[in-house]
Amino acid sequence: MIRILLADDHPIVREGLRAVLETQPDFEVIGTPQQAANGEEALRLALELQPDILLLDLEMPVIDGVETIRRLRQRVRQQNAQGQQKMTPRIIVFTAFDNDERIISALEAGADGYLLKGAPREDIFNAIRVTMQGGSLLQPVVASKLLRHMGQHRGINDFNRTQGAAGAVQSGTGDHKGRPYDEIPFEALTERELEVLALLAQGMPNKEIAVRLTISERTAKFHVSSIMGKLGATNRTEAVSLAAQRGLIRLSS
Repeated sequence: MIRILLADDHPIVREGLRAVLETQPDFEVIGTPQQAANGEEALRLALELQPDILLLDLEMPVIDGVETIRRLRQRVRQQNAQGQQKMTPRIIVFTAFDNDERIISALEAGADGYLLKGAPREDIFNAIRVTMQGGSLLQPVVASKLLRHMGQHRGINDFNRTQGAAGAVQSGTGDHKGRPYDEIPFEALTERELEVLALLAQGMPNKEIAVRLTISERTAKFHVSSIMGKLGATNRTEAVSLAAQRGLIRLSS
């Protein structure tokens, strides 16, 4: 059973989503119909109820969705450091806002998926199941915006390289501060990790990666963790984005 917490400031949206999700035998919507109506309440309930999935709107009162994601990730890390062994729910942003800045901010904060309101119910069901299995899911329109942002980022990096080359030689500091991400050295990925990375870019969860590569699910999980560690990513979506920035993979819109 997949336990889902809904966070939206509009009661009609929460009620409608609850009704739709409860048609699925493997979904359980937790919390009362009145919860969670703001970011602060979403944060508190996510920590208390430990849902598998947090379906979160971005435009929330008290604390907005992006800050809610950041604080939730931070609080769970702090609690785990204290030996409390808390699990961070997988977070799917479900919002009407599709501007590039909001999408990038949510993914950088640690969202595992991004759906626009108005998505067909089957897309919502699929996003929850794929994310629950460890995958990441972005709608095509969201993926396109992410790709465009990455392209603009590369353009800025190219400009920085040409404009700042002389200064970099003169400084000779040896650190990475101020350098474009794709110039910062990183530990090379193995051939197997590159294979896993290509499947990650397709949104596959560990189980499907294991089947495709004829390895155990545990081994697939190990490779994914290794990839994230080498790239400095905090989640699978960010790992794919960073890999694309480095030219390790190519994403199609």
